[in-house]
Amino acid sequence: MKLFKYLFWILYRIWFYILVALPIFIMFPILLISILKESWYPYFFKLARFWAKIILIGMGFRWKIESEQTPETSKSYMFIANHTSMTDIMLMLVSIKNPFVFVGKKELAKIPLFGFFYKRTCILVDRSSEKSRKAVFLRAQKRLKTGVSICIFPEGGVPEEHIMLDEFKDGAFRLAINHHIPIVPITFADNKKRLSYTFFSGGPGRMRAKIHEFLLTDDLTAHDTKALNEKARTVILKQLQKFNT
Repeated sequence: MKLFKYLFWILYRIWFYILVALPIFIMFPILLISILKESWYPYFFKLARFWAKIILIGMGFRWKIESEQTPETSKSYMFIANHTSMTDIMLMLVSIKNPFVFVGKKELAKIPLFGFFYKRTCILVDRSSEKSRKAVFLRAQKRLKTGVSICIFPEGGVPEEHIMLDEFKDGAFRLAINHHIPIVPITFADNKKRLSYTFFSGGPGRMRAKIHEFLLTDDLTAHDTKALNEKARTVILKQLQKFNT
């Protein structure tokens, strides 16, 4: 029985990588055109959402999105969520209709095919470089001026399996305060169970996400960064605890 489980997990992971790459390969010409101009990014974003849905459906995931508040299409936001799985990117794309740009680690740009578009559409950061971290603010400011939103996983990486929610870095909150855009906390309940970074694990099933009430930043200053950080983390942590009871 164990042998069949391990065989399933191996094939399941291979299938995931096929689903990631195949739609990109098929849509490559259209995707390429959509990134030629920064003003065309919303079209690329629609294609990315379609790509994400193909992967989630193909993996046997059924998602349920609950919203306490809905983002307005004419505004920019800072979307944040807990980070536990390779599917977090896909579920974020499915959960949010407003075009947004990911701030993510530069290592993902090395992934064949996916990395080609990743490094041309996302804001890359080398977390070991202070210069790179500072440059993120300038690139984010430029993208916000075009009307898109920003998405950051504030844990700064994927925590160890036994950690429900790691401490948050301040970057997302400092950016939101500087640009007076609302923080939108989102809780992913099941992604770790569905497809974690542990190779021999995962399987089809439900994926729940909850979009919480926005945290406003209009009257905040840089001195409020830590308090906003802790407030957002508390919202997501409490929801994770509810999901796990």
